[in-house]
Amino acid sequence: AVAEGDLTRSITVDASGEVADLKDNINSMVESLRETTLANQEQDWLKTNLARISALMQGHRDLPVVAELIMDELVPQVSAQYGAFYLAEDDEAGPELRLVGSYGRPEEDNRPARIPFGRSLVGQAARSRRTIAVDELPPGYVTISSGLGQIEPTTLLLLPILFEEQVLGVIELAAVTAFTPVQRDFLQQLVDTIGVNVNTIVANARTDELLEESQRLTSELRSRSAELQARQEELQQSNAELEDKASLLADQNRDIEAKNLQIEQARQELEARAQQLSLASRYKSEFLANMSHELRTSLNSLLILAQLLAQNPSRNLTPKQVEYAGIIHSAGSDLLQLINDILDLSKVEAGKMDVSPERVPLRQLIEYVEATFRPMTSQKSLDFTVTTAPGAPADLLTDDSRLRQILRNLLSNAVKFTEQGSVELRIEPAPDDEVPKGVVRGGTLVAFRVKDTGIGIPEQQRETIFGAFQQADGTTSRKYGGTGLGLSITREIAHLLGGAVTVTSTPGKGSTFTLFLPVARVDFEELLRSAPKPPELSPAGTAPGTGVLEGAPPAAARRERPRRLLVVEERPRGLLTLVAESVVGDLGHGRAEGATVDIIAAVGAHEAAGALAAEPCHCVVVELGAPDGESARFLRALRGDSALASVPVLVHSSHRTEHLAEDTAGGSLEYLYSLDELRERIALHLSAEEPGEVLTLVRGEEPQLTAPQPVDERTRGRTVLVVDDDARNLFALSGILELHGFRVLHAENGRKGIDTLVNNPDVELVLMDVMMPEMDGYTATAEIRRMPQYADLPVIAVTAKAMQGDREKSLASGASDYVTKPVDTQDLIACVRRWLPA
Repeated sequence: AVAEGDLTRSITVDASGEVADLKDNINSMVESLRETTLANQEQDWLKTNLARISALMQGHRDLPVVAELIMDELVPQVSAQYGAFYLAEDDEAGPELRLVGSYGRPEEDNRPARIPFGRSLVGQAARSRRTIAVDELPPGYVTISSGLGQIEPTTLLLLPILFEEQVLGVIELAAVTAFTPVQRDFLQQLVDTIGVNVNTIVANARTDELLEESQRLTSELRSRSAELQARQEELQQSNAELEDKASLLADQNRDIEAKNLQIEQARQELEARAQQLSLASRYKSEFLANMSHELRTSLNSLLILAQLLAQNPSRNLTPKQVEYAGIIHSAGSDLLQLINDILDLSKVEAGKMDVSPERVPLRQLIEYVEATFRPMTSQKSLDFTVTTAPGAPADLLTDDSRLRQILRNLLSNAVKFTEQGSVELRIEPAPDDEVPKGVVRGGTLVAFRVKDTGIGIPEQQRETIFGAFQQADGTTSRKYGGTGLGLSITREIAHLLGGAVTVTSTPGKGSTFTLFLPVARVDFEELLRSAPKPPELSPAGTAPGTGVLEGAPPAAARRERPRRLLVVEERPRGLLTLVAESVVGDLGHGRAEGATVDIIAAVGAHEAAGALAAEPCHCVVVELGAPDGESARFLRALRGDSALASVPVLVHSSHRTEHLAEDTAGGSLEYLYSLDELRERIALHLSAEEPGEVLTLVRGEEPQLTAPQPVDERTRGRTVLVVDDDARNLFALSGILELHGFRVLHAENGRKGIDTLVNNPDVELVLMDVMMPEMDGYTATAEIRRMPQYADLPVIAVTAKAMQGDREKSLASGASDYVTKPVDTQDLIACVRRWLPA
């Protein structure tokens, strides 16, 4: 019984061990089967998705489309939440990667779309051609967001796309969980497939380009072949014709040689003409300047003297004569305006008109318009209004004088062509839909609208009126005068300021001219900031004086009539000669027929002595100012001749010289310091019936009794030096200056002006003409400034030149100010007063 029990327990133990082993074997087999099944499933997943994505890429020829497709399929397939597809491209700076597709890219992402090779991990993966994996990303590296929220990925994978060791691109993936080995295996195999497909697409694209180029070249080749075939046929035909014309070639060659010679001569002539045209173009500006100078020089004396006559300071003119003087001044002003218009138009067309931008207050501009045009409209009984709309600028950055010129032209036309009704100037912000082409943009625009109820302009003539010398009514019987230059100049100046002028009109009802103008141009602001300051005056050295004339021979005895007036000056037809001629002209109207006066002009003491020796004179006028005491010696010789003791001698001097007056005192010698006084004394002596008798001027009417203009005590007796080579200008400027109490010295060129200045220390201001012989005004001014004692002496340039750069040139030479001819007398006196020392 015991043995049987032991046996039973032994069998039971053995059976339990075998069962356990069997269970272990079964579990091992199940685990192995599970792993095999999982591996097979992973391989099936890998191959299936690899095949599926590869199939999706087939047939596509657009790389960005393929990149987006890969991103849409690949990223979720490997459980990633962010993806980017970069394509490799060649750039001048080197190869770089361009972002062409993405998945889950944040909208506010500011990362670059182009990455050079070697820059960042993306560029590094491309340069090293190796996969880069980062399994533990730092916080904040990138954020994956959705509508519900956002999360940060923990792993990053960068896979270079290669084909035969050539980098075609890089795929960047990020996920919140690590990639599994099978996913990485899948990705590695997929980038190889992608590399093949990308390379195929690139090759196909290049093939398409080459095919298109080949087809184009083939087409061109066919076309050229056809042309060559046609030309070959033409050549064959031409060869046949040439064989027939071979006998004529010799004659034709001679004709060709002759024609070639003519062509060469014509070419040389054309080149010469082209050079002449170029030279003429270069001289155009200088011609305009010279023309301006010549015309304005003549007008200067005409306008000033006409204005002086119209003012009638000596109260010796009749009302009709004053009216005539006013008409002369008005006609001269009209001529000056025409000259200015022609010069302005020429300067604009030649690109020589300068622009001087400044801050122009709108209120100041409106006050100018009111003051200028209110009297004109009142005279024609027209309503005149100036209004500013809300939003109009307080000031403008533009050229004030040019803007005033435009408004003056537009408003003058409006008044001229309006017989009844109204004229209005309205200033308002310019609507965008009205602004014409050509207006400088980039800021606020303002519109100046000049509206009238005048005659209007027909539609077919609204453009022609802007042409030079064009008017709406161009017939010889037209009602309204004018040159037709105003609107042409207005449009050109508007373009110069960055604006434009338009017109709307209804015949019989009126017109509206609108100036569109930038409130502040950027280039004007830069020009204003960079504008140079006026040049500083610098001292410099003096110039030598002039020669000396010796004493004059004694004179012969007087003879009887005709009456002769001897004028002794330093140069032919000087200032005193002009004064004498004006007196003789007045006397000719009041004396009996045949009682004439001869004027003998003598330059220096020698010529004067010769004139007196040839024939006696009834009156002698002497300019006091000859160098080295020549005037004093001549006057002493004249007084020493007993035969000339009764002849009145009138000595004109701009300042009193007491010792000379004492040396030459006695007899009929008078010192006169005013041209008006000199004119009056000449007239009185020449009007005497007998020698030595003094009578008054003969006049047909009583003079107009106007109150004499008061002399400003600040200017009385102050000495001014006028340097000008034109005697008419000397006469005119001296007249207006003496009328205001100044004592005037004269010099005919820069060299003599410097000598006069050095010899007269009481000179407080110099009026310097620019265009003079021997030494011009620029040089003379510079010489004066080099003299230390005249470093602060006011020197005002007075010139008829008004071209671009003339003002700057005058100031650069050392001038204190600049006045253009024809000189406005009020402006001149105001300028002189402004610069006179207190």
